[in-house]
Parts: sequence; C-alpha cells; structure tokens
Amino acid sequence: MTTKQLTHILTFVGLWLMATSAWAQQGGASSFDFLTIPHSAKMAAMGGNPVGYYDHDLNHTSHNPAILTDSMSHQVVLNFVPYMAGIKYGFTSYALHVPRAGMFAIGIQNINYGSMTRTDEYDNTLGNFSAAEYALLLTYARQLTPTIRAGIAFKPIYSHLDQYTSMALAADVGIIYHTKNDLTSIGLTFKNFGSQITTYETTTEKLPTDLQVGFSTKLAHAPFRFSITWDGLLNWDLEYSADDSQNGSATSNNHTESISFGANILRHTTLGVEFAPSRNFFLAGGYHFRRRAELGLDEKMSTVGLSWGVGFRVSKFRFAYGSARYHLAGTTNHFSLTTNLSELF
Repeated sequence: MTTKQLTHILTFVGLWLMATSAWAQQGGASSFDFLTIPHSAKMAAMGGNPVGYYDHDLNHTSHNPAILTDSMSHQVVLNFVPYMAGIKYGFTSYALHVPRAGMFAIGIQNINYGSMTRTDEYDNTLGNFSAAEYALLLTYARQLTPTIRAGIAFKPIYSHLDQYTSMALAADVGIIYHTKNDLTSIGLTFKNFGSQITTYETTTEKLPTDLQVGFSTKLAHAPFRFSITWDGLLNWDLEYSADDSQNGSATSNNHTESISFGANILRHTTLGVEFAPSRNFFLAGGYHFRRRAELGLDEKMSTVGLSWGVGFRVSKFRFAYGSARYHLAGTTNHFSLTTNLSELF
C-alpha cells in the first residue's frame, strides 16, 4: 500500500464517519462512554488523554492510532482498573509489523459493571442482573513522511445491559507530527466516529465522538517531558444547568453555570508532566481542569482533578501504577504491564 493510497483511505473513512455521526454533535449525553475512560496507568497519571505524546508504548495508540510505530512490534500490554462502585475495566493489545504494509495492532477494551439488584417501582427485589461492554480495536498506522505518521482504528462495539443489547461501529482517525529527534510532537485525533448498528430498544444512541489536539515536548538536556491536550473540541461551550443540592449545598436551586471564555478554554485543557531519568523508571503527574471544576465540592476541593503515577522495569517487563482523583468519594487505581514477546522467546 502506497502513502497516496493510505491518504485516500484515511480521507474517505474520516469523511464517512463524520457524516454518519454529525447528527450526534447537537448536545445531550452519549452511550458507550466507556470508550472515553483511560486505562493505561501512565496515561491516567498524565491527565487521561495526551494524544500528542509520541512514545514507544502500545497503550498510547488507544488515544491516537498514529502513535503505533515499528518499535512496538510484538509488544503486549495488559491493563486492569478496579474502578468505583465495584466496576472493573481493562485493555489488552498486541502489535505486529508487516513488511511493506505497516504496523497493525489488535486489542480488546472492556468494562464490567458487576452484579446489581433488580427492583420494581414498588422497591420489590426481583433478583439480580449484570452489565458489561466490549470494544475490539483493529489499528493500522504508517509513516507518511519522515516526521508524519497517520493511523486508523476500527472499533466494533458490543453492549450488554441486563436483557438489553446494542452493537455499534466506531473508528478513530489520527495523525501525529514528530521532530526527527523525537523531542517534540503534535497530534490530532477524531475519536469514536460512527453509529449504532442495533439499538437497545427503539432509540438510536449517540457515540462519544470527540476531536482532540495534543502537544508534547521533552527538554533536550533534562529528563522532563511536558504535554498539553485540548479535548471536547466538538462541543466548545461547556455551560450547563446544575442543582446546588447535588454539589454539596444544603438547599436545592437549579441554576445555569455561567463560564467565562478563559474558564471555558481551561475546561478543555489537560496538563501532564513526566520525569524519566532513565528508560527504566518514570514519575508522572497531571491536572484535569474540567474534572476539578465540575466534580469538586466548593466546600472542599482537595486533590480532585489531580493525578499521578510511577513506572519501572524489572528484567523484560515494565510495570506501572497510576492514580486519578475524580471526586472526594472516588479515586481510580490503574495497573499496567508491558513486555515484548520477541525479547522473551
């Protein structure tokens, strides 16, 4: 496949996906929101979605498929996240380089909501039910020029909520520019474009479509890398209505949250920093402005919106842990394991 052919394919797929999901940009909630939850310990530690972070970690390709590079061939990643309220989710992926074709990866993203009690409108217990959702990621990436890569990930999705099921087809289209020394990179991703194939009942649900742009740079003579990401760019105005009683207030009063232009920009912004004195160890931290503004309590903000993580290498395995504070009552723990099968066998 030539670079020209790949460019045509990416253009066609991007236009088709935007056409099939353009209706979903008119506001309101979406279904299949598990696709937006970060699973990698390092990505969660850096705020959740650094799409411009050009690194050699297969986990990063779920945020921008263009990051899939030849150095990831035979790499395997395993991620597990014990989420809040008994919810658990994870991500597993394997990458392979095919000569004269490019890089391919296959992965499975899943979330299990556990067992819940079924009741009727009179609060009578009728037994238990379960819920889970799955997405298969089929990713392809190729170098277009010495400093530009492009990639696409097709994502068939299956959702099972009690007796209701739904299927959907989504895709991510990404591109990344990186300097020849890999110190600086800029990435752009159209995420989760697509539509439902079968609905839960009769209503067609929206997918969590998003446009994200990210920038990352590493200091040439110091072990620090900084990243900044802007997400939610298809829904720029984040003004919303809220009930004060749901935000720690003793009184109930519906009001519209007025957001200034500068505050609105910040709510689309995520900051991340990594300290990596060697290839075998890193410390990372992040700040998610919107998470802190919308989920923090006025009476006590604490560390809501902050995240951190650590990673290290033992023999041929890389371990990482990440923690993200969503709310005073909810902190996530992310565990990641990475290895390369070509080094093991």
